[in-house]
Amino acid sequence: MEATLMTHVGARKVTRQELSLVPTPPSTDTFKPIAHAALIDELESSLAFRHISVVREEYAISPDSMRLFGLLELNAVYEGVRFAIGLRNANDKSMRLGMVAGYRVFVCDNMALSGDFKPLLAKHTKHFNLVDSLSTGVDRIQRGFQPLREAIDSKRGYQLREEEARSLIYQAFTEKRLPLKLLKTVHREFFIAPSHEEFKAQTIWSLENAFTTAFKELKPVKQYEAAAKLGKFLQPYTQAF
Repeated sequence: MEATLMTHVGARKVTRQELSLVPTPPSTDTFKPIAHAALIDELESSLAFRHISVVREEYAISPDSMRLFGLLELNAVYEGVRFAIGLRNANDKSMRLGMVAGYRVFVCDNMALSGDFKPLLAKHTKHFNLVDSLSTGVDRIQRGFQPLREAIDSKRGYQLREEEARSLIYQAFTEKRLPLKLLKTVHREFFIAPSHEEFKAQTIWSLENAFTTAFKELKPVKQYEAAAKLGKFLQPYTQAF
C-alpha cells in the first residue's frame, strides 16, 4: 500500500528548492498566509525533534502557486508498512491548512486529502501560530502510530475461512458498489496467486491487499474513492480503530 500524491487538475510537481521561490501574499486583518517553504521547514524540524525523519517527499503547486499539496514518507516502518504524512495549504482562502497521516495516504490537487487519521486542520487566521500548530499535529501523529500498529496486527491475525472470504468479497462489491471489473483480480490475488509472498496467508490484511492491488487498474481519483469505501467496509475487522 503506497502513499500517493496525484496531480489531476493542473498542479505541477516541484522540488523542495523551488518551493522556496514561491511568493507569499501579504497578510490582512483576518487572513494570515503561510509560506509553503516555511510550512515544510517547520514540519521537518518538528518531526526531527521527535527523532522522525523524512525519507521521501513530493510536492505540487497550483498554476498560480497559491496552493500546495505535499506527501512526506517517514522513517517510521512497521511490519514492512511505511507511514506517511499528506498535507495541503492554500494562500488564496480556498481551503484550510490540513494534514493527514497513516499508511493509506492520498493527496490530490482536486482537494482530496485522505489518511488513516487527521492530526491537523487549521484556519489561516491572524492569530495562527505555525510552530505551535505543527508541534501539536506531530504529537498527534506520533501518538497515532501505536493504534495503527495494533490495527495492522489485528488485520494480520484475523484468519478468514474460504466461505467467509467469498462472502466479504461479494458484500464489498454489492454493498459498496465497487467496480465489478475488478472481481477477477481480487479473486486471483486472494485465492490463487498473490503478487507478494507475505499475502499468501488468507487474512483480512491479505484481503485488503488483494483489493488494493486491483484498485491499481482504476484511474487515480477512482482509486482513492474505492480505497475510501473499502476502508469503511473493513473497519469492523480492526480492533484498534
